[in-house]
Amino acid sequence: MNTVKKPDTVPDLLRHIVAHLHPDTHPFLTHKVKDQWVDISYREAIEKIDAISAWFLDLGIQKGDRLGLVIENGPDYIYFDQALQQIGAVNASIYPTLTEAETEYIINDSGIKAILVGNPFLFRKIVKVANSCPSLVRIIPAFDDFEKYTEKVNLNAGVIGFKELIEEGMKIVGQYSNTINIAREAILPSDLSCLIYTSGTTGTPKGVMLMHSNFVQTVSAGLEQISIVDKNDTFLSFLPLSHVFERAATYYMCMGGGCRIAFAQSLELLAKNMIEVKPTIMNCVPRLLERIHDKAMKNGADAGGMKTKIFNWAFEIGKQRRLTIEAGKKPGIILRNQHKLAEKLVFSKIKEKTGGRLKFLISGGGALPKNVGEFFGNVGIPVLEGYGLTETTGPVCVTEFDRQVYGTAGLVLPGSEIAIQNIETGKIYTMQTHHSMDPELISEEGEIIIRGVAVMKGYWNKPEETKTAIDADGWFHSGDIGRFYKGYLQITDRLKNMLINAYGKNIYPTPVENTYLKSPKIEQIFLVGDRREYVTAIIVPPKELLQETFGFDEAWFQQPDAFVNDKQITDWINQDIRKLSNELAKFERIKNFKVKRNPFSMEEGEMTVTLKAKRKVIEKKYAQDIDEMYLQEVDAD
Repeated sequence: MNTVKKPDTVPDLLRHIVAHLHPDTHPFLTHKVKDQWVDISYREAIEKIDAISAWFLDLGIQKGDRLGLVIENGPDYIYFDQALQQIGAVNASIYPTLTEAETEYIINDSGIKAILVGNPFLFRKIVKVANSCPSLVRIIPAFDDFEKYTEKVNLNAGVIGFKELIEEGMKIVGQYSNTINIAREAILPSDLSCLIYTSGTTGTPKGVMLMHSNFVQTVSAGLEQISIVDKNDTFLSFLPLSHVFERAATYYMCMGGGCRIAFAQSLELLAKNMIEVKPTIMNCVPRLLERIHDKAMKNGADAGGMKTKIFNWAFEIGKQRRLTIEAGKKPGIILRNQHKLAEKLVFSKIKEKTGGRLKFLISGGGALPKNVGEFFGNVGIPVLEGYGLTETTGPVCVTEFDRQVYGTAGLVLPGSEIAIQNIETGKIYTMQTHHSMDPELISEEGEIIIRGVAVMKGYWNKPEETKTAIDADGWFHSGDIGRFYKGYLQITDRLKNMLINAYGKNIYPTPVENTYLKSPKIEQIFLVGDRREYVTAIIVPPKELLQETFGFDEAWFQQPDAFVNDKQITDWINQDIRKLSNELAKFERIKNFKVKRNPFSMEEGEMTVTLKAKRKVIEKKYAQDIDEMYLQEVDAD
């Protein structure tokens, strides 16, 4: 009989590793210091974690208090998170690219008492809003020479460097060690672990309340479904830990499985870091995989002559092998030998660019193009696609390692139920669990609703929004449209009209559009950016203002061209676009736009009777014009 206690809180995950999976001298974290990759053992990490916890307790931090982080991925995030979690405090991470106003709102709404800040740019942002945040008592910069940024500022909150905080904590950790242990043991699975803020269509951020049980159960379900993950794996982390996907599917998953976490230096250095670290698993967004695919295909085509022929032959062999395996058959001897040659000549070279050890990739934050998934499958690096939301602690579905159905989001994870519901009648077409999966099932389409261990406790300070999101039967209404296809969940549309850019960032069109509609030069605006690298828009100026400003007569508006190619008009509108963009996060800002001569209308089938834009109709009707906006050079800003 196995008498080992299973982890049921986030701090338990870490302590379980050193008790049962690795000695405390084993590497836990890896990061680059100057030009060298440096390992940090579990012992080193726990010593710092306990020191930080002692400092928190000495400050008067109590169970349930919220502590903030606005910092890039790295060991400091892990230390701070683990230290606050093990004394029952709540992680309230803030995404680094949020505006000052959004940052201030989150600090005040959650009541953050102390905040860890990653770099001078972020520190200046926090300093600007700090005195408008009465709950904030300590600001903790995680970089040197921060004093120069506060010399002329009279702050209500105290400031202490993270290094100094750890040093002070080391001095008092002995007197608080028993208190830390008692606090850790007193945490319940139902206690709040974190608040992750996600903006709604109204533009007001909502704090998603996730419990310890949400994370632990999600980790357990993920490891059960992807059983190929083991304690010798190395994850390379580059997606932001302030988002639920990376936190659940890399950070906490690694603690559940005893895997090592290596931190990429930046997105720009990711390709170099992959070669250096040689990860075995990595979570990513579709855009990264698209770039690898595009570059490999271009190199193959540009090689010319016999090299291109060999490249194309190898991918045909890889496809044949993949399809054979997907059909549940074993490749024959001829195909096996052909594949060995294809591996040597082509696939091994592509794999070298990823470090050469990848067992698989996990793609989330948006739909992966089917051809990109098939490309990696042909190479021999399976891409496991997943689906989930902040409100469901990240993934509630993920592809099985040994079964790929490209274009789907995979099998329901253990502990969750997913149903497809008719949007108008409320009728549930089908409800599926991990164990009821039917590989032949193709269901009707409807709203995806979710119930089970992964669903949030609710929205912080928003009981009415919570009731709207989670019905009386415990179903969370995702706002996404989908169906089951061959037993796997397939996402087909977004009820909420949310855009997800190529890097997995959620963009809600309404608040962004409302910001730009402050300009008197804009009568209508239609935002574009789903699965794209940046946001563009179709803009309609007021007819009367165009006539007044530029003297256009009625005949000008009757011209057949839907769009206006006139630099004086675009420059005129762009004056306001640039000003208003400062009110938005960088990933929400319009980088390019086209001017439409006449408004969207019901007569043209572009608007509903309640004057809402029909997204699918407009995107299809003006697809060529939209694509042109992504072929032009744009300002990086």
